[in-house]
Amino acid sequence: MYKSFKEMPIWQDAMEIAVKIFLLTEKLPKKEDYSLTSQIRRSAVSISANIAEAFGRQHIKDKINFYWFSRGSITETMSHLEYGYRVNYFSKDEVSDINKKLEVLNNNINKLIKTLNNR
Repeated sequence: MYKSFKEMPIWQDAMEIAVKIFLLTEKLPKKEDYSLTSQIRRSAVSISANIAEAFGRQHIKDKINFYWFSRGSITETMSHLEYGYRVNYFSKDEVSDINKKLEVLNNNINKLIKTLNNR
C-alpha cells in the first residue's frame, strides 16, 4: 500500500503528462494565454490532482468518483490537444506522443476503478 499519492505510478504518469503539456504550451502565442494555454494546462493538472484527491478519500465510492473525474480530465486534455493540432499550434508527433501516454494512463485508471469496484 502506498503511503503517499506521490508513490502511485498513475499519479507519477499524470504529473509527467502535465509537465509535458506545460512545456508544449510554452510556445503558444500570447493571444492564447487566457484560452487554450490556460485550459489545456488546467485540464492536464486536474488529472493528477483528482488522483491525489482520490488517494485522500476514505470511502471507496468517493475514491472511484475522483478517478472518474480524472478520466474526464484526460479526455478534455485530448480534445484540447486535437484543437491545437487542427489550428497548427502542435505537430502530429507532439500530439501523438502525449495522446499515447494519456491512453495508457486512462487504461490504468480503468483497471484501478475495476479493482476498487470488486472490493
